[in-house]
Amino acid sequence: MKHIHTKIVLGAMLAFSPMGLMAQDGMEAEDADSLARGNEVNVAFRTLNEKDLMGGVSVVDVLKLTDKNYSTYSLDDMQSMVGGYNGQLWNQGDCLVLVDGVPREAGNVMPTEIEQITFLKSAAAVVLYGSRASKGVILITTKRGRQDDLHVSVRGNTTLFVPKSYPKYLGSAEYMTLYNEARANDGLDATYSADQIYHTAAGTNPYRYPDVDFYSSDYLKKSYTRSDATAEFSGGGKYAHFYTNIGFYNVSDLINFGEGKDNHTSRLNVRGNVDLRLNDWVTGWVNANATFYDARSDNASYWSKAATLRPNRVSPLIPISYVEESDKPSWTLINNSNNLIDGKYLLGGTQLDQTNPFADMYAAGYNKWTSRQFQFDTGINLALDKVLKGLSFRTQFAVDYATGYSTSINNTYATYSATWNNYSGQDLITSLTRYNKDSSTGTQNVSGSTETQTIMFSGQFNYNRTFNKVHNVSAMLLANGYQQTISGEYHRTSNANLGLQAGYNYNNKYYIDFSGAAVHSAKLAKGHRQAFSPTLSVAWRLSEENFLADSPVVDDLKLTASASNLHQDLDLRVKVDDVYKEYYLYDNIFTSTGTWWAWSESFGNSMQAADSQRSANEDLTFIKRKEFTVGMDASLWKGLLKVNANFFTVATEGLLTTPSTIYPSYFMTYWPVSSFLPYMNFNNNRQTGFDFAVNVNKKIGAVDWNLGVTGMYYTSKATKVNESVEYAYLKAEGQPIDALWGLQSDGFYKDDADIASSPTSSFGQVKPGDIKYVDQNNDGTIDDKDQIVLGKWGAPFSLGVNLTARWKGFTFFAMCTGNFGGNGIKGNSYTWVYGDRKYSEVVRDRWTEETKNTAAYPRLTTQSGDNNFRNSDFWMYSTDRFDISKVQITYDLPKNLLQNCFIKGVSVYASGSSLLTIAKERKYMEMNIENSPQCRSYNLGVKAEF
Repeated sequence: MKHIHTKIVLGAMLAFSPMGLMAQDGMEAEDADSLARGNEVNVAFRTLNEKDLMGGVSVVDVLKLTDKNYSTYSLDDMQSMVGGYNGQLWNQGDCLVLVDGVPREAGNVMPTEIEQITFLKSAAAVVLYGSRASKGVILITTKRGRQDDLHVSVRGNTTLFVPKSYPKYLGSAEYMTLYNEARANDGLDATYSADQIYHTAAGTNPYRYPDVDFYSSDYLKKSYTRSDATAEFSGGGKYAHFYTNIGFYNVSDLINFGEGKDNHTSRLNVRGNVDLRLNDWVTGWVNANATFYDARSDNASYWSKAATLRPNRVSPLIPISYVEESDKPSWTLINNSNNLIDGKYLLGGTQLDQTNPFADMYAAGYNKWTSRQFQFDTGINLALDKVLKGLSFRTQFAVDYATGYSTSINNTYATYSATWNNYSGQDLITSLTRYNKDSSTGTQNVSGSTETQTIMFSGQFNYNRTFNKVHNVSAMLLANGYQQTISGEYHRTSNANLGLQAGYNYNNKYYIDFSGAAVHSAKLAKGHRQAFSPTLSVAWRLSEENFLADSPVVDDLKLTASASNLHQDLDLRVKVDDVYKEYYLYDNIFTSTGTWWAWSESFGNSMQAADSQRSANEDLTFIKRKEFTVGMDASLWKGLLKVNANFFTVATEGLLTTPSTIYPSYFMTYWPVSSFLPYMNFNNNRQTGFDFAVNVNKKIGAVDWNLGVTGMYYTSKATKVNESVEYAYLKAEGQPIDALWGLQSDGFYKDDADIASSPTSSFGQVKPGDIKYVDQNNDGTIDDKDQIVLGKWGAPFSLGVNLTARWKGFTFFAMCTGNFGGNGIKGNSYTWVYGDRKYSEVVRDRWTEETKNTAAYPRLTTQSGDNNFRNSDFWMYSTDRFDISKVQITYDLPKNLLQNCFIKGVSVYASGSSLLTIAKERKYMEMNIENSPQCRSYNLGVKAEF
């Protein structure tokens, strides 16, 4: 009897939980148990059985996944679990992330707190969330208490991070030699003498002839660590269930000197979820979460400066042991210094480099970033069967508050330049020159204060009823909205909509669902701020038909289709001077300080005009996402093979532009800079593709195998573009949305005669050894009109693989990802070396008279190199890659070893992440420039349940 009662209470708690709607009328205790076992999927404002999903929806049971795959980020490697996800949903852009129905950051909820993640890809799946969900929704649902008995789980992990690679820059002697060569290429005299280069290469005195390697073990550790601990508590009684998660982690740093030794990031979180049952028709919940971040870092900007400071520029340290004893002025400076490193060294500098990252690391101080996030949401469910059977009401209210600020100790310090002399073969410092002064006030500075507040509210009437056991009817009337206030931003981020859903299915065989949202946007002019987004979905379960009812192959087979027209304001924005503008785009703009005009012949008689920068267009309206999808779900051979696949075509219509092609040219002038062109809904794009997820379950001998393969392939096209081009090949219309444009290279200029007989470059004077380009329009000049489509930035085909093998108490789990068909440009400071940039190893393949037939890099130059360093196929590379992203082995101790013990279960596991990349350009793709390195990680963990 107790067991039956528990099931009934559990069913009620789950039916009225914040994860979804009430259960359907007549829900039995076994149905509630199935919800607890994970057959139910959280979708927009309701919960559906997985078999009743209408397409464009994928779900990951994180509760089960975490048992075999411990990770530290909620969306880590989800590409290998979810078809159609490659960091975006159907490659549409940044999606909306909801945690327990509230807009929140995915990184602020740890996998140990999560029960389920739902990926809502199709328009029909996201329409009820309104305009800001139009690029897809990731719905993260945290864990809840579902047991009457107290259950305690603790977990601890230690992770070792090992850098994959570091950039390889030239040493000082080689750099100076090649810099002289670059000067010679430019017709200039050498900067460095042969004597300087010789002594630097000899390495006899690195303090006098510096040769600094930022990536030396003198400055960096071989690895760094992350340690974490998590405790979970759940339980409850007849009227309440609770879940609590307390977690802490600390991450160290690779830098091994100065303030860098103390660099770290720590995080403490406390989450509490409570479900309440007041009586048979009133239930509710309260969720609260507090997160405390602290990150301490040096003031040296070490990684960015490692890519810019040349190795011979400055000696980081000046050894006082080299200072002549008779040089009293220098010893006075030494004795008065506040920064005598290890009692042996002064901080080095020069007149041109009076500070440097090494001195910063020792003496500039440190900063600490502090963030506090408090999240709270609550709701009530009312069963209104006494009013109308199957009717219920649900409301949710949430308030989140986040603050962040930086505190710092900012010191100034003196650096010293040494004057060296050599006496009888011995180097000595004969004088010191000081730059700046040592100053440490001890004052803590506060800066970068930010505040973010999110307020969310939803209220909905739900109707779920089954008639005659075969007619299943559902309906929803919804009001939903949220608003985020961010410090420093005048306009709040808002989303408000009314929603309507009406669905019917006959005996779980034939389905039809209509969902729509009335959306509102303050980005548009009055009278144009409302729109209605309709979607219609149908489904047919063929496996219930007589011709498949007794099939030995088909267990379940369902076809789905949907058509939608979503109105969104996410893309109602334009980029002006590298800043996105979103509001008042419908209004006109006049400058307050325009062009000065003279109005008589007398000097000084002039006045300043107000220049038009944009004309008004109050008819500006929502951007439309018109979508058609077809999907299939199948289970074959008694669950041996399960398949989910979706075909989608998405047309995005009405993207903003100033359509110069439909207005007279005099509507815009370049001097004075003035424009009467308004923003209009003009450009259109289209994406077409399919995603899939295939799972194979098979027991072979004593081993249970599960293999999952996921993927997506898509194409894109700009179907309408505001453009007026001289040549057809320059048209963006008809090209991929993410087309990679650039020049087509044709080797190097061989000599002056080759330059004379080739088209003229508009990118500055060229010399032998510079890149030669194809003149696409044969006008005798190489310029931007010769650009063509070289490839695509994005990878059209993405792939994921996950493998699980269980044998006795052992579980082997692996995840792999792949991306194919994309391209990139090697255009960072490591590969584009010119002027006074730091020289990397790529310049060893440079063009010279001796290597003109084998060179793979242009001639060196100390000038801008405008001709060479621009987008072209010379610098293009394939981003194709396949990654073994995770491998974990878990061992669960046998239960019989824990009999009569307060410990109910113990698991130990070891894992590795980012283990192997298979790619033609692996070395380049694994190398970070101006940032800390990419790392492989190795984790050891243990979990115990009580």
